[in-house]
Amino acid sequence: MTRPLFIFEMANNHMGDTAHGVAIIHAIHAVCKDFDEFDFAFKLQYRDLDTFIHPSCKGREDLKYVKRFEETRLSHAQFATLLAAMRACGFQTVCTPFDEPSVDLIEAQGIEVIKIASCSLTDWPLLERIAQTDKPIVASTAGASPEEVDTVVSFFLHRGKQLTIMHCVAEYPTPPAHLHIRRIDALRSRYPEIRIGFSTHEPPDATEPVMLALAKGATVFEKHVGLPSERYRLNAYSANPEQVRRWLEAARRALLLCGSEAWPAPSADEAGSLESLRRGVFLTQDLPAGATITNDMVCFAFPPAPGQITANQWSKYTRYIARQPLKAGSPLSADAVEIHDEREHVLDAVMAVRQLLQDGNIVVPGKSDLEISHHYGMEHFKEFGLVMITVVNREYCKKLIVMLPGQTHPEQYHNQKEETFVILHGSMTLWLNGEERQAKRGDVITVQRGVRHKFFSQDGVVFEEISSTHYPNDSIYTDPKIMANPRRKTLLTYWL
Repeated sequence: MTRPLFIFEMANNHMGDTAHGVAIIHAIHAVCKDFDEFDFAFKLQYRDLDTFIHPSCKGREDLKYVKRFEETRLSHAQFATLLAAMRACGFQTVCTPFDEPSVDLIEAQGIEVIKIASCSLTDWPLLERIAQTDKPIVASTAGASPEEVDTVVSFFLHRGKQLTIMHCVAEYPTPPAHLHIRRIDALRSRYPEIRIGFSTHEPPDATEPVMLALAKGATVFEKHVGLPSERYRLNAYSANPEQVRRWLEAARRALLLCGSEAWPAPSADEAGSLESLRRGVFLTQDLPAGATITNDMVCFAFPPAPGQITANQWSKYTRYIARQPLKAGSPLSADAVEIHDEREHVLDAVMAVRQLLQDGNIVVPGKSDLEISHHYGMEHFKEFGLVMITVVNREYCKKLIVMLPGQTHPEQYHNQKEETFVILHGSMTLWLNGEERQAKRGDVITVQRGVRHKFFSQDGVVFEEISSTHYPNDSIYTDPKIMANPRRKTLLTYWL
C-alpha cells in the first residue's frame, strides 16, 4: 500500500520573515514526529516578482494579491534557509512556481517535487517549462473541467512524467457543502494509472474531510499551515500546529478504520464465531469405505460439531470420498474423508480459455454461459475436455468451442442435431466415423446426425458450432465410463 503523503503549504505565511518561516517548520515537525506511518513534505511558493507583476501594477496597495506578494518577498538566499530547515527536519521539499524563472530556481535549489496550482493548471507556457524538468509533478484541479484535466494528464503522461492529481476547491475557506469529496471517486475512476490526492481549504478545525478523503482512496493531502504570534495572525484556512495534530490524528483513525484493500484472513475470534453458526453435514445412510458422498446421502443441520464438514464447504467443485465405513446420522468429519477440491482447476481452465479467445481476437457476448466438459474429471481436464460458450439455443443454436493445447474431446454422436463447425483460430485434427482429417482457420466442417466425431488440438483451437437445437441428452459418448459420470460438466455464468 502507498503510504499517505501530507504536504504542508507555507505559501506566504512566512510573512517575509525567515525566522518566522523556520519557526513554522520546526513547530510542524514537532507534531509529525508522532506519526511515523505517514510521509511528510513542506511546500513553498515561488514568483519572480520583478517580472511576475506587470510594471504598471507594482506598488499598488489597492490590489490585494500584489500587496501581499510584495510585502512577503524573500530573496533566493532566504528561501534557501527555509529549504535547509525543511531538509534538516526530514521533510521532502515541494514548490509551486507561478512563472518560468521560478522553475529555473526550483532546479537550481534541488527542490524535489513541483506543484502546479489550480490557477496554473492550463498555463501552457508554464507547463511546457515544467515538463522539461525531471521532477515528479503534483497538480491541483480547482475550477477545471474534466476535459481540461484530461488534456493536462495526457500532456504529462505522454512525456513520461510521474503525476499526482489533486481534488481541490479554491474557496478560502471552503464551506462543507462545496467540498465535493466524492469527486475523488471520479478522479480515481477516470485516471486509474495515477495517484489521486486532496488539497484541502476547509476551516482548519474540521477533521471529517481528511477522513472521508482517505476513505475514498486519496493518498496525498495538502493543507496550509502557519504559526500565530503576537506579530502575525493566521488566516481562516491555515492550520496551527495543534490543529495539524488533530488533522493527522483524524487521518490516522481513518487509516485504521479503512484497513487494508486486501482481503485479510479472519481473526481467530471471527472465524470461530462464524463456524459455530454454520450448518453441519450429516450422513443420511450408511456408507462403505471408498464411496463418493453425493447430495442424496447427506443433510445439513445446526449445530455443527468440532471438525465437521459444514454446508459452506459443500460445493459442486468439491468431492468427498469416505476413508472408512460411515454410519447414518453421524456428522461428516473432515478426518473421515478424502477431499478433492476442483476449484483451482476450474479457475485455471477459465484463465486459459480467456487467453485463447484473446489470442484469436474473438469477441464473446456478455453473460454468455460457459460449460466446462471434463469427461474424466477436472483433474484430467488438460488431457480430455473442451469448453463450450452458448451464444444462443433456440430452433437454431450457436456455440463457441474452445480446446486448449494438447486436449482431446472423446468420441460422441448426436441423434437429434446436425452441426457445422467453422474454425476461427488455431487448428485441430478430427475423426469422423474413424476417418481422420485436418482443419485450420477458415475451414468449414459439417457433422450429420449419427456421425461419430472426435477432436484433438495440438496448439489450441476456437471454432464456431452452428446447429439445430441442442438437447441436453443428445450427446452420446462411445465410452460408457463417460456416460456413467454424472459430474462431467461445470457451468459458469459470470466468468468474463
